[in-house]
Parts: sequence; structure tokens; C-alpha cells
Amino acid sequence: MEDSLPLHVCHVQTLSIFINRSYVLLHSIALAFLVYYRISFLFQDQDPNAKATHLFLPWLLVFASELLLYFIWLLDQAFRWRPVTRTVFPERLPEDDKLPAIDVFICTTDPDKEPTVEVMNTVLSAMALDYPPEKLHVYLSDDGGSPITLYGMKEAYSFARWWLPFCRKYRIKTRSPEAYFSGSKDDDEGSESSEFMSERRKIQERYVIFKESIENVRGRADGNRIPARDHPSLIEVIQDNSNDKVQVDQVKIPLLVYVAREKRPSHSHHFKAGALNVLQRVSCMISNSPYILVLDCDMYCNDPTSTRRAMCFHLDSKISPLLAFVQFPQRFHNISKSDIYDNQLRTIFSVQWQGIDGLQGPILSGTGFYIKRVSLCGLSIQDIDLEELKQSFGSSNELIKSLRGNYKSNALNVQHRLLEETRLLASCTYEKDTKWGKEVGFLYDSVVEDYFTGFTLHCKGWTSVYCDPSRPQFLGSGTTNLNDCLIQGMRWSSGLAEVGFSKFCPLIYGPPRMSIFVSMCYGYYAFSPLLYFLPLWCFATIPQLCLLNDIPLYPKVSNSYFVIFLFIFLSSISKHLQEVLSTGGSFQIWRNEQRIWMMKSITSHLYGSLDAIMKRIGMREASFLPTNKVEDVEQVKLYKMGKFDFQTSNMFLVPMVSLIIFNMVSFIGGLVRVIFVGNWDQMLVQVFISFYILVMNFPIIEAMIIRKDKGRVRPSVTILSAMFSTIFLLLGCLILCC
Repeated sequence: MEDSLPLHVCHVQTLSIFINRSYVLLHSIALAFLVYYRISFLFQDQDPNAKATHLFLPWLLVFASELLLYFIWLLDQAFRWRPVTRTVFPERLPEDDKLPAIDVFICTTDPDKEPTVEVMNTVLSAMALDYPPEKLHVYLSDDGGSPITLYGMKEAYSFARWWLPFCRKYRIKTRSPEAYFSGSKDDDEGSESSEFMSERRKIQERYVIFKESIENVRGRADGNRIPARDHPSLIEVIQDNSNDKVQVDQVKIPLLVYVAREKRPSHSHHFKAGALNVLQRVSCMISNSPYILVLDCDMYCNDPTSTRRAMCFHLDSKISPLLAFVQFPQRFHNISKSDIYDNQLRTIFSVQWQGIDGLQGPILSGTGFYIKRVSLCGLSIQDIDLEELKQSFGSSNELIKSLRGNYKSNALNVQHRLLEETRLLASCTYEKDTKWGKEVGFLYDSVVEDYFTGFTLHCKGWTSVYCDPSRPQFLGSGTTNLNDCLIQGMRWSSGLAEVGFSKFCPLIYGPPRMSIFVSMCYGYYAFSPLLYFLPLWCFATIPQLCLLNDIPLYPKVSNSYFVIFLFIFLSSISKHLQEVLSTGGSFQIWRNEQRIWMMKSITSHLYGSLDAIMKRIGMREASFLPTNKVEDVEQVKLYKMGKFDFQTSNMFLVPMVSLIIFNMVSFIGGLVRVIFVGNWDQMLVQVFISFYILVMNFPIIEAMIIRKDKGRVRPSVTILSAMFSTIFLLLGCLILCC
């Protein structure tokens, strides 16, 4: 009877569907009236001078911006068409001996930006997952080829012999040692007993020794680094060579493997996607598990049950044949209450992914997902002859055998017969003239390999599911300064725009292969960088310029169409506020999300789109800057206080500050005009736009004028920005007055 019980249940959110579809209907009607108003103005008979450049051009630019925002808004509504939630029942899974094996892939690049101790905490938390240890295999890809990381792996394996039994015995929930000893308040079994406290102290002492040993080696090795882009491949199955094995000889520990692929300056290494594909090939020779968990190096396992939760979907016979991956949300342990940089990505993981889960499943999201290995093969292995398989997967006969499932590899094989084979698979030339990165594995045509790979999987008919338990299954480190936030946003924008500009454009390539709603969801992300920065730059400059030159762009307050514009504005911000509040946020979170959206649109989306265009026409090569995971005390202090840290590049600061200065001039000039000329009826909307921009971006004004700390806007930036604002104002007035 128990075998017939479902492993999971899907709940359709009927109330959310009603709210969302009602909103779409009303908002669309209002937008239709807006479009009619704009078009009727452009074609109506009026004074010949009315269509002169000084009036026609700004109207046309504003109308085009409104249409772009209308289009991207329409794409966004596909996420809200059929939201669902899911409940899993891990207790209904088969016995441990019948569970499939799982490989865990963790990627790191630079020990300077990704501290080794933090990476090892992620490794230890993965090794401590609540899953049969003989069926769990953890692989770390070290793209830096750092001896510090390899040493950390060996120390982590030794410490795991003590840490894992402790976690299992007392059912510890937080299995990252750093997070656990930093104040975890889990209700662990026996937490009040003297035996537990004694063991906890001993484990903590060992953890302190473990951290100190890594830091000491790091200090000695700082002057002797291997070039990150010029080193041979190294694959090593980690074993415990220490003499400290008292009481832990019989402990079952998951297999732990260190992989540093070969990297040469003359060969493209394809960033994270390339590292993951090497891990795929190497793991085929060692464990060849049917399922893979992918984690970022800072994204530790916060709950040991994620493996069993994922298997509730992968082992469900009703959905399993077409299920490619199970996606968990990204959550972060260092988020402040105000979340000024929108690190929690609330809209994505609390709204959009639940919506697309009701269609064909969420978009692959970089980390925290369990993917079926066979889904990455790109074709049916069993139905293709050997020569064709070699054209796709490369020359390794052993790899082809493992893909076909003709034998099961193990760690001993790697230590002897297959060691050279794994080095070949990790070489920088192995993928030449193969389909790796094109049709097989994680795809290379974009730096957002997760989005692009997930898109092609969905185009091939695969599905995915979204699992969002109340306790976060994985926790990472969010950015705590504006510079890292904008650089990360620029990288994502560039990668997404690359896909939008390619032959795989979701709105063209997608519809014949998937539902129109799923194509719209992918299209939203592919085009949001371009379709946000263009309108926002327009709305931050054109109405203000026209305000100073007495050119009305919006209906009078007494005009009936004024109500339409007012409704569209209130409808948009009210819907956003409703989603924030319904997902546990606050008015402050809503304001901060609006603010950082404006900042990213003006900077990250602009530079990301330009970067994608230059790469597409061959003017620039792809590049990847890993996000800095090293915390700066001063930056963290400002972040916790809810203050923006404006110690960032001028390429980000100057556009933001220039627009704020320009809007300050426009607002003051507009107020003076309204007060003394008396045409408030015509100019109220344009005055309000400047006012709204200034209010939402008050932290920039505060950093320019009031703040004196290190995070303020530098006076030199303010002066430079004022010069740009003045030049733009003079040129704009010259054009409009011609």
C-alpha cells in the first residue's frame, strides 16, 4: 500500500492565478488606451509646428520606451500564469540500498577571492548529506590548480572522519562546520546532554586546528603561486594519510576527488561550463552516478535532506522519464534585514520560479540543482554506433563504455589503470572536434551556461521541477558591496543578451519546440537587459529635458487620459508591493528592490548589453570575473547599516550620479516653472517623474552631499558627473530649440 503512495504532490495556487490574471487583464486594457493616446497624437491634425523636431522627437522616444516596457512586461506575465508549489514525502522513498548514486560537483577558481576554508566547508557539508555514503561522491574542480586547495581537501577528508559521525549521531541539521559553530540554533538530538557538549567541544577544537593548518599553509604559499591559466591536469582521489585514526577507522565516508583540469593560455577554457564538463568526464571513470548535484563553492548544504527530497521527483515514475533536473532556490546566510542590493533575488526564487514550475519547470539556476546525467548527453547513447559517439564525446573508449553503462568504475581503477585516462579527459585539447559544449554537456555559447543549457534541455522536451522547502537547503554568500553587485549583474546581463542575439533566441527558436508561455519566460531574461536600460535611460532624461524647455509629453491633469497614466503607474507598483508582502517582505524591501533595479538598469544592463553586442560582432572575447567572496569589514558594516557602498568604478558611478544631478536640476527648474508660470496642469507628470527618481535614489544624493565615510561618492566623481550633466543639458536644449 505504501508503495502506491505518491512521493510528491503539486498544489496549484488558485488565488494567485486569479489575482495575476485579473491584473494582466486590467493592466493590458489600460496599456491599450495608452497606445491609442500616443498614436492618435502622432496622426491627428494640428498646428504645423506641433510636429516639429522639438515636439515630435521626444514624443516618439517616450512612446517607443513605453512600448518596450509594455513588451517586457508582457513577457514577464508568463511567469505568473500558473504558479504551483510542491510537497515531498522522503519517508516514502525505497530503502537505502535501492537508492541511486549521486555525484556532487563543486567548482572553485581563485583562492584569493574564494577562501579555501569556505570552500572546504561546502565540501564537508556535501560529504555530510543524509544519503548512503557509499552512494555519494564529491568532486571539487579547482580551476586555479592551487596547492592550497589540494592541501585543504586532504585536511577536510581527515576532519570529515570526526565531523560526519558527530553529525549522524546527533542528527545535526547545519552540516557546514563554520556555520554550525558560529551559532547554529538547531534542535539537535541530545543537545542538552553532557556527552553531547563534551563531543561538541572536541569537534570544535579539531575544527579550529583544521582552519589554522589551512591558513598557515596559505600564508607560506602566497609567494609561490601556480599561474591560474597555465598548469597541467591533476586528478587525485583523496585518502586519509594521517596517523590520527583513533575511533574512526570504521567510519564510512563518501568518495572525495580533487580535479584540476589542464589550462593553457593558448586554449579557451570556457569558464564554469568547461569545468563542469571535465567533471562529467572524469566522474564517468570513477563513480558514473546517474544523478549530479552542482554547487557553487560558497553554497554549503544547510539541510542534509536535499538529496532525498530531490529523489522524490527523480524516482517518481509519473514524471521521471522526462525530468532533467530538480532546482532548489538560492538562499544566502549573510543577508541583512534591508537587503539593499536585492541579494536574495526574491522575485526570481519566490515568484517567477513557482510560476514557470506550473508550465514546464524552472530555469536552470547555476547552483543547488540535481540533474540527470543522461540529460546532458544530448542524444540516445544506446542507439548510436561507436564512431558517431566518438565524434560527439571524444576519442576515449573508456568514456564511451561508461556512458553506455557497460561497467562500473571505482576509485581503485583510477589509482591504477585509468589514471592516465582521466588526465586525458581533463586535458585542454580533449574537446577539440567534439560536440562538448555545443550539443553535449553544459553549453559554451554564453557565460550564463546554466540558463542556456536549461533552455536547450527544455527545447528537447525535458522538464524540470522546483522544490522550495521552508528550511533553505543551500546557503551561500551574497554580495555586500555595490561594486560586486553591479559587476555580477553586468556578467549576467551580457550572458543573457548573448543568447537573445544568437540563433537560439528564445522568442524565435523556442516556440516550435516548447509552449509559447515557456518561450516568453526565457525571452524575458534574454531581452530584459536591453529592454530595461533603453527605456530607463529615456525616462531619466527626455521628460526632464522637455520639462526645462516647456514641452509637455503627458496629458493634462484635467484630461481623462491622465487617469490612464496614473492607473498604469499605481497598478505596476501595487502589484510589485503585493508580491513582496505576500512572500514575507516589507515596504522597505519593495523600495530597495525598486532602487537597485533602477541602478542595475542604468549601469549593469547597459554595459552587459554592449558587451554582448561587441562579442557577437567579434570586437571582444568572452571574459569571466568570479565574484569576490572575501568579506571586507568596513563594507560589511555599511551593508548591515543599510548604507550603499559607493567605492566602485567610475564606469558605474558617473552615469548614476550624472542622472541624479540632471534630475535635481530638472526638478528644481520644473518647480520654478510650475510656480511662476502656472502651467502645473501640463507639467505635473514630468515634475513627478523627476521627484520619484530622486526619492527612490536618495542614497546617491546622501552619498554626494551628506556622508563623509569611505562609502560616499567621491567629490571628483560628483564634479565629473556635473560636467557630463551640463554638456547633456546644453546639447539637449540645442536640439530641442532647433
